[in-house]
Amino acid sequence: MTERKIILHLDMDSFYASVEIRDNPALSGLPVVVGADPMKGSGRGVVSTCSYEARVYGIHSGMPISQAYHLCPDAIFIRPDMESYARVSSTIMQILTDMAGEIEQVSIDEAFLDLTADQSYEQAAQHASEIKRAIRDQVGLTCSIGIAPSRIYAKMASEQQKPDGLTIIQPSEILSFLSPLPVRSIPGIGKKSAQVLVNAGIRTIGDISRCDIQALQEIFGSHAVRLLQISRGLDCEGLRETGKRKSVSREHTFLKDSVSPEEILGFMHEMVLLLCRELEERDIYSRTIGIRIRYTGFISRTRSVTLIKPTREVRIIEQAIDGLFAEMWDQTPVRLIGVRLSGLVHSDPVQRSLSDF
Repeated sequence: MTERKIILHLDMDSFYASVEIRDNPALSGLPVVVGADPMKGSGRGVVSTCSYEARVYGIHSGMPISQAYHLCPDAIFIRPDMESYARVSSTIMQILTDMAGEIEQVSIDEAFLDLTADQSYEQAAQHASEIKRAIRDQVGLTCSIGIAPSRIYAKMASEQQKPDGLTIIQPSEILSFLSPLPVRSIPGIGKKSAQVLVNAGIRTIGDISRCDIQALQEIFGSHAVRLLQISRGLDCEGLRETGKRKSVSREHTFLKDSVSPEEILGFMHEMVLLLCRELEERDIYSRTIGIRIRYTGFISRTRSVTLIKPTREVRIIEQAIDGLFAEMWDQTPVRLIGVRLSGLVHSDPVQRSLSDF
């Protein structure tokens, strides 16, 4: 039986507007609209994003900026600073890479993570809380997260408790989660398609799941099969390949800060076993071994070593981990530990040179 995935979807809350408010706290609590110049209601262009205070007036992303002005002329209108947003996004994506290893960035403020290695939804939820805390502490922003057995369900889950939400949908809960949601909750179903469904008496995802495939094909053509699969809780798509992996990693958070080097190394060795198994499954090798330690107060330190030859041998990687930990250990209580294998070699890493003979 194939292992069911645990997929996390992260969406930054009102990203552009939140960056502007973070950088200018005087804007906090005000309706902030990031987009084109409204020119007192005659401007062209659209709303890029807006604060939740602006949404109260009916303003939303993609709306004509002139309409946004007429809905709330007293809103604070700001032109986008894409360079600033890109810098913040880069920091956020690096945090995700450091804390989860495998990520799929799909936009400047949105990403999917594969947390299957956490092995349980309880551990994945703890992992997600750590990610939210790290982004809040290091970047000063909030995000909403959904965790589910596939990328599309995770994305739908992340929409449920905005802002600053965390929604977890376990496999046994998928159907009860999906059934009452309106058809437009499925990513990819636009306003026009949703109206066609509603006109046919199909208002919820549960209604879709009970549809005859031929009826759906009349509306969605070849996409009907996938839509029916999604509505019945059968989708299992994970991350989409965005290129060769640059690293693999695992982390562990202690329920109570640890001062036992034996306990800490024991968990690190367990992570090494999982990572080496992953390297073997993917037929790749690692050249750089690194560890990360977070202490009380969220102070983190990292250290790494680069080997002469790439490897996936447990014994060699454990020796490297032991050496790095010995250099860092100072008896300070440890909250979180991580192991990261990078410098990945995807083909023929042991090709011989003349000096080997």
